[in-house]
Amino acid sequence: MRSHEIDYELLGDDIQTVEVELDPGETVIAEAGTMNWMDQGISFEAKMGDGSETDGGFMGKIFGAGKRMLTGESLFMTHFTNQGQGKKKIAFAAPYPGTIVPLDLAELPGNKFTCQKDAFLCAALGTKVDITLNKKIGSGFFGGEGFILQSLQGDGLSFIHAGGTVVKKELENETLKVDTGCLVGFTEGIDYNIERAGNLKSMFFGGEGLFLATLRGTGTVYLQSLPFSRLADRIIANAPKTGGQRQGEGSMLGGLGDMIDGD
Repeated sequence: MRSHEIDYELLGDDIQTVEVELDPGETVIAEAGTMNWMDQGISFEAKMGDGSETDGGFMGKIFGAGKRMLTGESLFMTHFTNQGQGKKKIAFAAPYPGTIVPLDLAELPGNKFTCQKDAFLCAALGTKVDITLNKKIGSGFFGGEGFILQSLQGDGLSFIHAGGTVVKKELENETLKVDTGCLVGFTEGIDYNIERAGNLKSMFFGGEGLFLATLRGTGTVYLQSLPFSRLADRIIANAPKTGGQRQGEGSMLGGLGDMIDGD
């Protein structure tokens, strides 16, 4: 199934939104809960499956929904269709600060992109959103995402989201070592595995975790500067009401100051 040919505009710099323009009859699919606003004339429906022709009928949709359960995502995807006259716009954004990366799958090797399971935001109808199991046992146990990564296949536009700033790396038969949480995704031609981070002293006292993701080959790799899990851990660790240590405030009153100003 050929993907619908949608247009888009990225809004914002650090906390981005993508505004998709749909012609009459065009559809965009998205993860549940990512829509921000839409024009009158766009209808939406939660469906089991991404709508690609490889769904394999009802049983195929059931199987696909079961695989989505493994990623922790909703069983359903939302399909937004322009049923009005003239062009209509709809906007999507992830629920935490970061950057949106547009991918034209038709221009990627094998028309495929592999990403972390929570990176997918939305795509043109016709894009197959599936999961892929990494066969390397090291990646499975220590990669942070288990054996599960998400694959996007098709010939249209797809959008992924990552935390903080996104950096694009082009590898030419090279090797890149990355903190496992900082990997967003990669194209065909890249081999992904998990390896030990240095010697035992470095592993336990270096502060960089016990393992690193190793990417080898020729292709494109996308990295994120601030994984959401790292951001959440830092917020919790520095939230006074959860027992964390106060950071970034110079008041000498501390907790008494919170009582006075209402915090």
